[in-house]
Amino acid sequence: MCGIVALFSKQEPISESSLRLGIDSLKHRGPDGQKFWISPDRRVALGHTRLSIIDLQNGDQPIANQDETLHIIANGEFYDFERIQRDLKQWGYELKTNSDTEIALHLYSEFGTQCLHHLRGEFAFVIWDERNDLLFAARDRFGIKPLYYSIYENTIYLASEVKALFAAGVPSYWDHESFWQAECGILAPDRTIFANVYQVPPGYFLLASRSGIQLHRYWDFDYPLINDSLPQYKAEDYIEQLRHTLDEAIQLRLRADVPVGFYLSGGLDSSTVLGMAAHHSSSPLNAFTLAFDHEAYNEEPIAREMAAHTGANLQTIPIRQSDLAEHFADSIWHCEMLCINPNTTAKYLLSRAARDAGYKVVLTGEGSDEIFGGYAHFRQDMLLQNQQGQDEQTVKLLLEELKLKNKVSVGLLAENSSSQALNGVQRLLGFAPAWMQASSEGYLRSVPLYSPDFLAQFSHRDVYRMFFNQIDVQEQLKGREPVHQSLYLWSKTVLPNYLLRMLGDGVEMAHSIEGRLPFLDHKVVELVCNMPVALKIRGLTEKYVLREAAKPFITDTMYNRQKHPFLAPPSSVQPNEALQQLVQDTLRSSLMSSVPFYNHAAVINLLDQLPTMSESQRISIDLVLMKMLSACILQEKFGLI
Repeated sequence: MCGIVALFSKQEPISESSLRLGIDSLKHRGPDGQKFWISPDRRVALGHTRLSIIDLQNGDQPIANQDETLHIIANGEFYDFERIQRDLKQWGYELKTNSDTEIALHLYSEFGTQCLHHLRGEFAFVIWDERNDLLFAARDRFGIKPLYYSIYENTIYLASEVKALFAAGVPSYWDHESFWQAECGILAPDRTIFANVYQVPPGYFLLASRSGIQLHRYWDFDYPLINDSLPQYKAEDYIEQLRHTLDEAIQLRLRADVPVGFYLSGGLDSSTVLGMAAHHSSSPLNAFTLAFDHEAYNEEPIAREMAAHTGANLQTIPIRQSDLAEHFADSIWHCEMLCINPNTTAKYLLSRAARDAGYKVVLTGEGSDEIFGGYAHFRQDMLLQNQQGQDEQTVKLLLEELKLKNKVSVGLLAENSSSQALNGVQRLLGFAPAWMQASSEGYLRSVPLYSPDFLAQFSHRDVYRMFFNQIDVQEQLKGREPVHQSLYLWSKTVLPNYLLRMLGDGVEMAHSIEGRLPFLDHKVVELVCNMPVALKIRGLTEKYVLREAAKPFITDTMYNRQKHPFLAPPSSVQPNEALQQLVQDTLRSSLMSSVPFYNHAAVINLLDQLPTMSESQRISIDLVLMKMLSACILQEKFGLI
């Protein structure tokens, strides 16, 4: 896991100082070394900050091939690399290192861009192909590792984080249209909230030459058509296949030349990873968990029971509102995105504790909810769209039960499905996913807070049309199960733009921690995609097939427990604590008045009303407060205009 910076100029020589400034801004991603390479004609530059995990002595980057016509910089991990190294040697390649990165260089030499189909892991990388005067950059299938780019003054800039682009010379401005998309909860997969700064979307690669850039998709979910004749496996067969494939993904991610730790919550996903990994270790594993000072959000007792079940050593990190307030700004600076809950800062502190304990690598449970339908809104979709002969009253009762059992995540469930903004989605898909309904309702709660100019610019636009213009509806959605459609769309925006960035790479790499995600191993995902939807959600039981596959490795408590989303206590439920004070002080200040999207008088009026609201109202509005607070932080940290 590292930080990468690449520059490709069509005309002017590249400035070494610009490259160095970009690299220096990513020191937190790679504290173990920095190196760079600039081509003889000074039109191409590759920079790298290293977090040494594999081949500690000889794995420095950039790495070149034998005749130095290819150069690579990479961030992330390629798994099963020893097998590929053996193949490369049989094909006549001489390897300079024992690192996993070098395999991508030679696979490109052998297969060109098709090398991506031979790579398994979490990655973003750039290869300069001197013979063909071509820059090749790629991002993993799910967007676990970030890869941003910008074109400025005839130079293409690429980097692991937006701040590196700014440091290297790209101007820093808000992108008003992208900010509006983010406020609506549906930021397009290639956008950021910064002007002229884009992402290589998950599952895509970029080719840059003197004539410009091209983006190409190399992977997608490919959910089966409803009428496709799936293999007639029994449920037990699917359970065994999942257990075997997930176990292999976990084993591959235990490979490192440094100690490997585990993040453990009170949830099924991280518990499954820890439980299965424990079967491959002769000594106790080491896990880290958070303890919140609010009972409804604290999962530490359940995590402790799970750690004891596996014989793991558990380190608990207590989190108070004062901790969240103290580190909120730093966590947002690292994540470069609007946040909706202080869980981002809590995860930032969890990663700091893991690093202080001597760890560079942790296995986590992220991605499971996105493939098994773990969130309550996917169960809402299942109840509303897959009623399977149930009468209307039964469905209504089950929906009420769903809300009663998911009070912590009630803000993520749609209340009113008649939003006119979603009429186009309804016509396009035949239904509107519950998470889109909830996002639409959240946006409507924010409308009174926006400035007249912002509303005048965007209130007439259709954010969903803009999003779906970039989605392959015909090949990826039409004729698929509604829940699969909902999962697919969530994985194109919320998964990479928020969950993997704000709760994954951003807060982990802030402390030089490499997060490894077995559930987002593409072989696991492809297996699960082709399972019947009824194996993922059965009644009100989410992730049914995973529960059964994990049952031998987890506690009864964990097996029987319903999904509890990872959320920190909202600032507004503890009004006299430090985090709410930070909200009040910041949103009443001149800094807030300088953020170009909001009506400051309306914001102050909302703050004045908080004491008169019920707790449920304050919890609902806290999401809006967190977005505004993080916007203030980004404005100040990056000097945005």
